[in-house]
Amino acid sequence: METIENVLERVSDFRKRKGLSHENMAMELGISQAAYTNMERNESKLSVERLIKISEILEEPIYRFFQTSPHKVNNLNNYDSSVGYLQDFENLYQDSKESNEKLEKTYQKTVEILEQEVVFLKSLLNKQE
Repeated sequence: METIENVLERVSDFRKRKGLSHENMAMELGISQAAYTNMERNESKLSVERLIKISEILEEPIYRFFQTSPHKVNNLNNYDSSVGYLQDFENLYQDSKESNEKLEKTYQKTVEILEQEVVFLKSLLNKQE
């Protein structure tokens, strides 16, 4: 079964073949260089959306980041191999979904805190008037 480490290693290989640095990739993805480096080192999660964007930047189809060729996915004789490929993609999707849910909860909590700060600051202003 394909591991995320293998996928990230292939991303790194294709990036290097293209002559792109971590800084180049980060800029294209709209993230910091440190965030990209952490992602490529598997120190932070790689979302499906980000993998799709990386695929576009590197001009490589997504299947190239996996060992399985696209023929195995579409060929019924190789059904067992395609299941592994699809499972890897499902795992990436699930990780991305969980990360997005956590990010959304953090965002909502931040908005609540900021709303409370606005109310507090307005009360201070009203006291000064």
